[in-house]
Amino acid sequence: MNTIKTIAACAVSISATSLFLVNLAWAGLPIEQWTQASGAQVFLVQSPAIPMVDVQLDFDAGSRRDPANLAGLASVTAAMMSKGVQAGASPAEPAMDENALGEAWADLGASFGGHASSDRMSFALRSLTYPDLLAQAVQLAARQLAQPAFPADVWQREREAMQASIREANTRPATLAGRAFNQAVYGTHPYGYEMTQESLARIDVPHMAAWHRQSLLPCRAKVTVVGAVSRAQADALVTSLLSRLAVVPPLACPLQPPVPEVSPLTQASESRIVFDSAQAHVLLGQPGFKRDDPDFFALTVGNYILGGGGFVSRLTEEVREKRGLSYSVYSYFFPALHAGAFTVGLQTRPDQADQALQVARDVLARFVTDGPTEAELKAAKANLIGGFALRIDSNRKLLDNVANMAWNQLPLDYLDTWTQQVDKLTTAQIRAAFQRKLQPQRMATVVLGGAASTRSGATD
Repeated sequence: MNTIKTIAACAVSISATSLFLVNLAWAGLPIEQWTQASGAQVFLVQSPAIPMVDVQLDFDAGSRRDPANLAGLASVTAAMMSKGVQAGASPAEPAMDENALGEAWADLGASFGGHASSDRMSFALRSLTYPDLLAQAVQLAARQLAQPAFPADVWQREREAMQASIREANTRPATLAGRAFNQAVYGTHPYGYEMTQESLARIDVPHMAAWHRQSLLPCRAKVTVVGAVSRAQADALVTSLLSRLAVVPPLACPLQPPVPEVSPLTQASESRIVFDSAQAHVLLGQPGFKRDDPDFFALTVGNYILGGGGFVSRLTEEVREKRGLSYSVYSYFFPALHAGAFTVGLQTRPDQADQALQVARDVLARFVTDGPTEAELKAAKANLIGGFALRIDSNRKLLDNVANMAWNQLPLDYLDTWTQQVDKLTTAQIRAAFQRKLQPQRMATVVLGGAASTRSGATD
């Protein structure tokens, strides 16, 4: 009975939180922002409905900064930081292996972990805000963040497991098609780097320790906090989380080397890869746009109409519904600190691959030339605006959105004005944005499955 009451109480609390956040979406999100003496930038949304806090720490230490011969270094460094911590300065802080660390988090009913994406290395803390529990969770997270053990024997085990996973992935058609597509779109840009068995073999513990030491500095941190804490509590929490990292005065924070932009494609290319599979994998695309591009909303809404809206998209209508060439066809942009790929993708029977590809190309070319219809834009606006509240209906989703704003230096009223930005778009604006960004005549194409052939600019 007590368990049932607890579950019911949690459900009420979660519902209250969802209602609170939905109301905030229409009333204006009260995002507070300040910079600590260390240089760390803090973004806070107070959400007092349940005694919980979510924290995300972001550093410019993603895979775009991997050395070319050590592709995967950022990812494995983040993963290995959960495999144990070094002993602290006092007997009360003994060294902990991965099992002891996991048990400590379980005892607190909290969690902390990290991962690396193409642009950033991120760490997430979740804890109840009861004073005794939160203080312990923050101190444990601070140790894990600043004093990872990087045990050599564990790294050997993890490396072997990762290499086995790569070998297995290399038997999958989607892996091979995606690799060829990334190479065609990104060329030598770090966005196209891929962790391999060979690059993993070159990464050792000193590499990870050096990466950690050089990259995780408080003066480079962007910290997002959502939960039942005041500004003073959030400031103290962030100070404690970062307190064990190397202190560098903000004015002396070392500059990181610039990363080049993704080069635009100068001509079309097509790669045909022979592979014995029931389905052919078809990918078509080019470098897209950066996240801070002023065309962001026009391209986002336009892509919803083109291929991002699932069964209501134009690509689905033409490729699947009218011709039955594919169960699923899609398009998406991947805007980031650099121009991430624009991709059209589908799977079809190998004997239908050429037809499906040509239909997708024709749909894309027409959309770039003519843009959406008024009816398509009206329907897209209704769906996107009507579903906006679902984007921030939990602390976790709100944290993701605010952290995205912080990372990409978006205005603090970004979420407040999101629906207005969508609603005011015109078909002419979307058409102009697509014509500025996409060149259907200069895209990279990959077709995996079926017989081999070579076309303009073929790479194999």
